[in-house]
Amino acid sequence: MAESLLVSFASLAMQTPAPAPDKTLVQYISEGGEIGYLIIGLSFTAVVFIIAAFVRLRRSQLAPEDEVTALDRMLRAGNVDQATKYCASPDHDSFLTRVMGAALLRCSRSPFGLLELRTSLEEAGQQEVSRLHRSTDAIGLIASVSPMLGLLGTVVGMVGAFDTLSVSEVAKPTQLAGSISVALITTVLGLIVAIPCTAVHAYLRNRVDSLVGEVGDLIEELAAHVEQGASPGGGQAKPAQQRPASKAPPRPQPAAGAPGASGG
Repeated sequence: MAESLLVSFASLAMQTPAPAPDKTLVQYISEGGEIGYLIIGLSFTAVVFIIAAFVRLRRSQLAPEDEVTALDRMLRAGNVDQATKYCASPDHDSFLTRVMGAALLRCSRSPFGLLELRTSLEEAGQQEVSRLHRSTDAIGLIASVSPMLGLLGTVVGMVGAFDTLSVSEVAKPTQLAGSISVALITTVLGLIVAIPCTAVHAYLRNRVDSLVGEVGDLIEELAAHVEQGASPGGGQAKPAQQRPASKAPPRPQPAAGAPGASGG
């Protein structure tokens, strides 16, 4: 076995190597096999998610200027019910209206009224921030899966190469080239997709935090208008219905002969 391998390598060394033909990008990708095509498909999916995230994560999308102006006017005038209906309208759906609408609706249903405004805003804001973070999870998932698919292609390629060696005592390089090509190409493709996706995912997470901070300042200003227009007893919250005063029942007269009874 060892002598035959030495003879093969010696004959290959004596031959003059021919220049490697130039390959196109498509040819390199095709050498990655089915796993390589799967990684390329994930790359196009990642591009779609990245474009959608950049369109969604903008100040004009999270807090449109017309909605900020309308809510500011309503809350300055003390029209809390009108502002709640404005936020609940599907035509005004945004991060700002979802947070303000949920907080104002909770206050209108709570017996404490607008005293729960700050707590309601904080809870609604946390839910919306989590929602924005989840919108970028697909990019992070692709960044994690792509190198693992590349590693899978590497393992598959090496298994094919060793299968070729086990079948033939003297394996020619051309017989091993296909399997080794799959092993190397899929690894490269996986890293090419994973590295930019990881960077973009981290950038988008930071962008979410930055934009949420800016919109949070606007919400603080709107909440201040509500609190300034609220009375100390609960402000614009619906007052509890007063029970009608009922006549006190007549006091029972002590029986004759009992202590405290008037003498006759």
